[in-house]
Amino acid sequence: MQCTDIHDRYLFRLISKKAFLYTEMVTTGAIIHGQCMDQLEFNREIEHPVAVQLGGSDPSDLSICSKICDDLGYDEINFNVGCPSERVQKGSFGACLMQDPELVSECITAMQESTSIPISIKCRIGVNERDDIKFLNTFIEKVINPELKTVIVHARVAILKGLSPRQNRQIPPLKYENVYQLKKEFPDLEVVINGGIKDIAESQNHLHHVDGVMLGRAPYDDPMIVSKVDSKIFDDEDVIIQRKDVLKAYLEYCLIQENKGHPFSRTLKHVFGLNKGLKNAKAYRRLILQTMQEKKLEANMEELIAMV
Repeated sequence: MQCTDIHDRYLFRLISKKAFLYTEMVTTGAIIHGQCMDQLEFNREIEHPVAVQLGGSDPSDLSICSKICDDLGYDEINFNVGCPSERVQKGSFGACLMQDPELVSECITAMQESTSIPISIKCRIGVNERDDIKFLNTFIEKVINPELKTVIVHARVAILKGLSPRQNRQIPPLKYENVYQLKKEFPDLEVVINGGIKDIAESQNHLHHVDGVMLGRAPYDDPMIVSKVDSKIFDDEDVIIQRKDVLKAYLEYCLIQENKGHPFSRTLKHVFGLNKGLKNAKAYRRLILQTMQEKKLEANMEELIAMV
């Protein structure tokens, strides 16, 4: 949330042409009441393949929103039944829906009936004390249908009370073996693993057991870790992606976006980690922050590019 927006996805497309990009979760209520249409915007010229992630629990609302997203040109619609935040639970969606697979099935069917593009789901391995493989397998067995081809699984249980979303990403132990077993139980299902995966080398190890890997926090904190995705994962020609070239192109994009009403405070926050691990990373982050505050990107561009 508030990370993989249109600007962040532009940055990642400068680094990888093949990775499948996902939006932050957008709720059906916000779409239907017109409160977040800007969150559904994407760079049609370069962002494909890109999926929109929806949160909701009413089949009719999800159907309406799926049609809207289809009309906008997304390549996939991902139904989130894995978010553990209490705010999301108050809306009766997210991970709490894993306790009601019949409703999840109704929602998926309603979404599929309103669009021709693929519908996928993102879930956890379980809820509260139920993190056994039987719970996950039974849930998937009840929600899949012939048109549902892809399931993305965060390999942690969702604790619905007592843990913040951040703690839910750190405290419950990772159980990758549950996701591996799910693939064995449903060999025709595309199973994508998520949770705690830090780099491409780890991703390649997981790909011996599942069909895909989703990275979230790791590349947001250090975008350049995906610079080898196209060559290592998709067998593309090994092209060296230079940080300086990425930053220069992105800063030029930020200037254009600022003229369109998107402030530097929104666009520049995504490049804080672009020189992570370099000796001047702290000074670089300080200059990014200063540029956001003073709104003087053109004056600082050359110095910023020289620091990566």
